[in-house]
Amino acid sequence: MERTNYSMYLFKALDAYPYDLEEAIEALNYALSYDDKNAKALCLMGKVYAEQLGEYEAAKECYAQAMASNMEVPYIYPDYIRTLIMNEDYEEAQKLLDFAMALKAADKAALYFYQGLLNEVQSEYKEAINAYKQAKKHGLNNEFIRRIEEEIGRVKRKLGKKKNKNKKKRKEDKSKNRSK
Repeated sequence: MERTNYSMYLFKALDAYPYDLEEAIEALNYALSYDDKNAKALCLMGKVYAEQLGEYEAAKECYAQAMASNMEVPYIYPDYIRTLIMNEDYEEAQKLLDFAMALKAADKAALYFYQGLLNEVQSEYKEAINAYKQAKKHGLNNEFIRRIEEEIGRVKRKLGKKKNKNKKKRKEDKSKNRSK
């Protein structure tokens, strides 16, 4: 009976999130009271902390507990990695990406997307484009692929601006050297 109650509350929480946060959190609290180590419930709680409250440290704690419960569950990693990126924990995010890429049944498209995002926030634009291209290659629906194409376009525009700044700087340096 306990497992049935736990599942019922977890399904309620999954159904309510993100549209009815009060119901989602109440159901999550009940689910976690039945099984405080359930990876799915902990991940959803982490998502609430990160996406709704901006409490990244609390979210990281939930994701870490989920990983401690079962490291081989692939659905933990995309949201955890996103949280690490948003919290500017770039080294930790890279380590987790490297680990998650090796997992069987991992969502490679999402992981490459987050690799691209991680590269982009660190101004590694060429690497970001390559990662986004890999995400597109692994994408399995048109909406995701369109989004990736938009990401690539945005990064290319950033890369173009960076190249133009470098060109201007080289021109200025040449002018200074000639006048000496």
